[in-house]
Parts: sequence; C-alpha cells; structure tokens
Amino acid sequence: MRVEWKGVIPAVTTPFREDLQVDHGFMAAHVRWLVDHGCAGIVPLGSLGEAATLSGPEKRKVLETCVAAVGDRVPVIPGISALGTGEAVDLARDAKSIGCRGLMVLPPYVYSTDWREMKAHVSAVIAATELPCMLYNNPVAYRTDFTPDQIAELAQERPNLEAVKESSTDVRRVTAIRALVGDRLAILVGVDDAIVEGLHAGAVGWIAGLVNAFPAESLALYRRVAEGREREAFDLYGWFLPLLRMDTVSKFVQHIKLAQERIGMGSARVRPPLLPLEGEELRRARATLERALGARPRLDS
Repeated sequence: MRVEWKGVIPAVTTPFREDLQVDHGFMAAHVRWLVDHGCAGIVPLGSLGEAATLSGPEKRKVLETCVAAVGDRVPVIPGISALGTGEAVDLARDAKSIGCRGLMVLPPYVYSTDWREMKAHVSAVIAATELPCMLYNNPVAYRTDFTPDQIAELAQERPNLEAVKESSTDVRRVTAIRALVGDRLAILVGVDDAIVEGLHAGAVGWIAGLVNAFPAESLALYRRVAEGREREAFDLYGWFLPLLRMDTVSKFVQHIKLAQERIGMGSARVRPPLLPLEGEELRRARATLERALGARPRLDS
C-alpha cells in the first residue's frame, strides 16, 4: 500500500512507566486513539519521541508495538536517525521487516557538516530499502539545512524520496521547493504554529506535535483550511496558537507530554537527559493549558 503524504500525521511521544521503561500498552492505546480521530499515519521515533534516548532494541520494539496497534489502517513511518550511517541503515531495514510502510529520514544526531557528507548519509538510508521516504529538514534542531536546491537534487536521484517534512520555520521554503520540483515531492509542515501558513503556501500535510493531546482540534483545523473555510480556520487557529507554540520551544517534549497528562491521555514523564518542567516554566505551561481548556471551542460534529 502506498503512503498518502497528506493529512494530519502525528509525530508521537514515547510513553514511559515510573521506572522509565517504555510503556508499550499505553503506546498502543494512544496511537489507536489518534487513528480513531482520523489521523492519516503515525510517526514514532522522531525528536518528539525522544528517539535519541532509546536503544536499538527499544526502537525496534516501539515499531513493533505501533505496527501491531494500527494494523493496515494507516502507515507507520518511523524517524530514522542515529549517530552513524551504518546504524541508521540497519534501522531502516529493520523498520521494513517489521512492517513499517515508509521512513522519515533525518541527518545524524550529532554530526553536521557540508552537503557532500549529509547527502551521502541520507542517500544511504533512502537507498537501504524500497520504502517511500520523507526527508526531514530541521536546521534549528539538527544544524543541517537541506536547501531547496539540494532537496531537488536528491529527488532527481532517489525515486523513492516522495516527501519533505519542512521544519525550517520559514514557510517560503514550501514555495521554493515547489518552484523547483512541482508536484514531484509532497511537502508537509513540521512546525505546529506554521500549519495554516504552510498549507496556504502549498503544503499538503502536517507532521504534528500537539495532536498527541488535541487530535480533534488538529483534524478540524487541517480540514477547515483544506476546504477553504477561512474564517472558521482562523477562529480555531487563534484559539489553538498558544498551545501550538509549545511545539516550538526547546523543551517541546516536556510541554507536549504535560498537555497529554492534563487531558488524561499520557503522563509528563521524560527520559534523561530531559527532566520534567518545574518552577516558573511549569506554572506558565499550566496556565496556558488552563486558559485554552477554559475556552475550548465546540467543534463540528
């Protein structure tokens, strides 16, 4: 089954028990809940999934849990990143054997250099399987910026590169990529508080973060923009923006997990080196959540 690179696709959090081992039972329930709301896929092992803190065996078990939980309903599209190229290639191949239907390909966790080396790394991962791939461009987090020209070069050389998760925070990149490749690549917005602007620029999907706690609102926002219901979209966007901005701060994992805990769909536990929010940060985050929940809009049935 092909991957339809559109719609709202959650980058899911990784839940932990009190002993900080992965809570596979809750993870299965969480991804099913997201799909039940209409999400078009599941992306585990991304930045939001704290993948850098997971061992190789833990990553594989997470993929097995997600694939078993959603079955054939939607594709599981794991983030593929590692310290070294060989490790990333192995994970890509394992993902295919487990039953994942696509890959989100990241630059290495730590090493950032020139285009020649970064191209070699992502090309090796993309070529490791025939699965359709989405390149993840997040220069803010990974210090590697895949420019529109470079993305076009990869698209020409790698037929199974089908999409780009654009997280540069500059929505002009959507237009620039489309100008070079047309419809050859699907462009998905990877920054929550740029989703409306990104869709207006020509993006077709959203790799979303706050959807982990607010799937109904995320789906409603996407649909209103896609259907041209501009006034309704901007009304909902205005309510949602303070929450969506939680996806853009350095402690976005802690904020989004706190939101999940507040609505009763997860816990705020994170794995070190991350630590839970405390003090003034926690107070501000809770205040933002309470204001939003107090004014939570009534959505279309």
